[in-house]
Amino acid sequence: MIDIFMRTLPFFAIIGLGYWAGRSRFFSEDATVYLTKFVFYFALSAMIFRFSASLSFAEIFNGRLVLAYLLGTAATYLVATLVARLRGVDIPTTAVESQCAAIGNVGFLGLPMLAALFGTAAIGVVMLVLAVDLVVFSSLIVVLINVGRGQGLGLKTLRQVGMGLLRNPMIVSITLGLSWAALALPLPDPFDEFLSILGGAATPGALFAIGASLASKSAERMQIAIWLSSAKLILHPALVALCVLVLLPVDPYSAAVTISAAALPVAGNVYMLAQHYGIAPHRVSASILFSTVASIATIPLVIAWVGTF
Repeated sequence: MIDIFMRTLPFFAIIGLGYWAGRSRFFSEDATVYLTKFVFYFALSAMIFRFSASLSFAEIFNGRLVLAYLLGTAATYLVATLVARLRGVDIPTTAVESQCAAIGNVGFLGLPMLAALFGTAAIGVVMLVLAVDLVVFSSLIVVLINVGRGQGLGLKTLRQVGMGLLRNPMIVSITLGLSWAALALPLPDPFDEFLSILGGAATPGALFAIGASLASKSAERMQIAIWLSSAKLILHPALVALCVLVLLPVDPYSAAVTISAAALPVAGNVYMLAQHYGIAPHRVSASILFSTVASIATIPLVIAWVGTF
């Protein structure tokens, strides 16, 4: 347990450094925005493309794993939805809260951390988790918000969903990388080196950007934020574990990586969506802050447990 904590500590130390830079105003909010854009559109995309271009679709796709993770995440989403509706929360706000409870920071935190802890073989599993989050649940929140606002499931909503997927660099990178691998095209040495150098900036850049962005997060609506953080860090990995170990069991390694991915704190892009639509940004902000801080302790516990597999 101590060994795992020490191995995860450097990742959180970089997040802490970013938080200090943002909190002290050494790194302005504008600087954080542009660093996040660099990581999201360039560094992380280069890393994902390089990894996926070296794998075949058959090597990484596991339909049983996708279904198990989808089921566990949907169950978490449903529990959060029921809790919100019982509190009398409207549909758009319910969708945002459910997104907090079920969608973790897989791209910025999970991909580099789990690859370092479990080895490069974990990347394929993490990309499957990331694809489910982006394709299914990032689309679902847009649909629910529009339906809740009376716009219905019309052409405008479907266009929003489609354009959101097409413009997401992570989805584009995975698709292009797997297409490159399917064509059995080698990566020319200069291009491979270019991707390696650019992708190398993804891990420190993403972690630093997480910390710097946390510096501007508020701690309002604490009770709701604590509930959503608990759902994300405890309920979500527990339900995913039930699915990948009992209901739709997969191999122990894939199960361990998937459960660990489910144990990640609330994703930063949930705040971007909440702010864009003007729906409960403060409670999302607090949920990201609380869950990230608490995950310093909870992630090593989960990884220590799955290590027994």
